[in-house]
Amino acid sequence: MSPLESVDERLQQAMKLVLLATVPGMLMLFWLYGWGVLINLILAAITALAVEAAVLQLRKQPLKPTLSDGSALVSATLLALALPPYCPWWLTVSAAAFGLFFGKHLYGGVGKNPFNPAMLGFALVLVMFPQQMTHWPASHGMDLFGGLQQVFGFSFGQAPDAWAQASALDSLRINKSLTMEELFAGNPAFGRFGGRGMEWVNLAFLAGGAFLLQRRVFSWHAPVGMLASLFIISLLCWNGTGSDSHGSPLFHLFTGASMLGAFFIVTEPISGAKSPTARLLFGVGVGLLTYLIRTWGGYPDGVAFAVLLMNLCVPALERFAASRQEPVAP
Repeated sequence: MSPLESVDERLQQAMKLVLLATVPGMLMLFWLYGWGVLINLILAAITALAVEAAVLQLRKQPLKPTLSDGSALVSATLLALALPPYCPWWLTVSAAAFGLFFGKHLYGGVGKNPFNPAMLGFALVLVMFPQQMTHWPASHGMDLFGGLQQVFGFSFGQAPDAWAQASALDSLRINKSLTMEELFAGNPAFGRFGGRGMEWVNLAFLAGGAFLLQRRVFSWHAPVGMLASLFIISLLCWNGTGSDSHGSPLFHLFTGASMLGAFFIVTEPISGAKSPTARLLFGVGVGLLTYLIRTWGGYPDGVAFAVLLMNLCVPALERFAASRQEPVAP
């Protein structure tokens, strides 16, 4: 076996484990929101693989090795899980196509991208279509036929108020005088600190991340750095009542894309840091920026922007780690 084949096999194995680890969170999202989650996944996966195949054809490169390594499918899955269920089909397709082309192939393909492709696609549609990106369904969503009608309908903006609503993060950002009890009052059956059942989703992604840590797919440095910094800054800014305090530490850890970001986004090995110290600082930076964007920025969840900003800082973090004469982690 050649060294190149060995690297390809390790990449395929890692991608399979990552996809497997997303299953608990995927199932919880499906339980909470319904068929829109699976529709997002199918649209994103088909788009990502189609863009990957088209670019490889244009570059006159073989299709099978790259399409079978699982990297495009992982990017599509993480993007789809971050998007609102029942968002219009063109939004999912646009995000996946942009992320794969500009986040991956523009720089030469897998192993060369300086930015996380899934977060690049997510950030694009969040900036361009903020109204569609802040409409989340009420718990349990709708049936398959209704979901297909909504996704492929003519106007997402006319969604009925019976199911379309802002996320818990967006609600708190808009009205910082809300207490935690007032924030969750509309959904008493779903959760007490993550907002509308999102703590169960985040706990599922935490379980998947623990599985990946146990299998040594990545090291602990970036996830611990992100979660620790997010917890500490939210604790320092919390007045203990939930009113005008930007949310409790548990709220920030178990709402939005916190655990998905900590274990599936900041651990991306290509656009992230390589040495242990740089990985730890990378995670710390993502956690701090996530909180700042959530509380004082113009968008409800700051994970995508935080990751992309810290991607820009990776060379400086690596130089700092090298100045400490620290070896690069495997």
